[in-house]
Amino acid sequence: MTRIARGFLAALLAAALPISAVATTFAVPAAAERSAPVAETRLALPVPTGPNAVGRSTLHLVDKDRRDPWVPKAGARELMVSMFYPARRGSGRAAPYMGTEEARLLLKFQKLDSAIPAEKVSAVRTNARADARPAAGRYPMVVLSPGFTLPRATLTLVAEDLASRGYVVAAVDHAYESSGTAFPGGRMTTCVACERVEDDDRDIDTVATGRAKDVSFVLDELTGRHPAWKHAKMIDRNRIGMAGHSIGGNSAARTMETDRRVRAGVNLDGTFFAPVPASGLDGRPFMMLGTDSLHRPGGKDKSWDRDWARLDGWKRWLTVADSGHFTFIDLPVLGGQLGLTTPEAPLSGRRSGEITRDYVGAFFDLHLRGIPQPLLDGPSTANPEVKFQNP
Repeated sequence: MTRIARGFLAALLAAALPISAVATTFAVPAAAERSAPVAETRLALPVPTGPNAVGRSTLHLVDKDRRDPWVPKAGARELMVSMFYPARRGSGRAAPYMGTEEARLLLKFQKLDSAIPAEKVSAVRTNARADARPAAGRYPMVVLSPGFTLPRATLTLVAEDLASRGYVVAAVDHAYESSGTAFPGGRMTTCVACERVEDDDRDIDTVATGRAKDVSFVLDELTGRHPAWKHAKMIDRNRIGMAGHSIGGNSAARTMETDRRVRAGVNLDGTFFAPVPASGLDGRPFMMLGTDSLHRPGGKDKSWDRDWARLDGWKRWLTVADSGHFTFIDLPVLGGQLGLTTPEAPLSGRRSGEITRDYVGAFFDLHLRGIPQPLLDGPSTANPEVKFQNP
């Protein structure tokens, strides 16, 4: 495995370094303190904050016009997409978090396979109901893109919360870029890209560029004349946003550069390997939410200083004290329930989930629904960990 892959993996709850500084080790599992017996804990995602029940369905999309960039011999580019949506209460069945083999591969990548059974992760209690009947109406849509090596399921907390607030959410798994993605027929793709990306990170920008193509294809499939999703009439095509974690956050900006259908974007602690263009994003709003240790102005990740100056619309630069690279996804929330802690990122799993959920939701409520959000106007006594940066 390359040093780049190891840098992205930097273990559960760890504070990750940018790729240009990946001389890190897998010290977290050894250093973590488990205060609750793993076998006795039932993991569960927090209850969403919105008024709607949440439905979920799964799509297998095939882009016949593009060969897979990582495994060309595999043929057409394939994607798995989880669709979260406002649903009618009492319909559908409990939606699984992820498959057991996907969980096993994720834990193996995180060097936690000997400490946590895969069945415990696959059995995480979600709030979505599989194939629930959709609620009436049309809703803005948000596309979610996970971090490099991470499956789309690690963004479930944000996806469920947005759906409960009145959004359709498309969480995308980018084939061969995650620890493991299950496809129909029992096929499993693993992280071929981890071995393909160069050690010195010169080619990592191709990941964001490829993901922008993936997302544009997903939008075509969801909003075209013959949509691939049976509930596509729920989507308001004029109100589309995107958010992502790590390289997925960089991909949100790159997608906005190449696809004007995306009106607003969020980068969750991602280095801008593919830079924001010098001409900006045509005045569209963008928010950067990241770790204070790496992503404060003048911090180790210089790309945030560079691209902040290029953003030419409404913008916010927020950092979170005591956070780590994985603060903005499900893993610290679930790890906290197992008593896993790490001194490099002492922010609790509960607060990690609350902060991410509240600020991402406020951003899209403001820019896709036009609802004023005082939370985004400045510091809040309810969120002392969050600092508004204004370099």
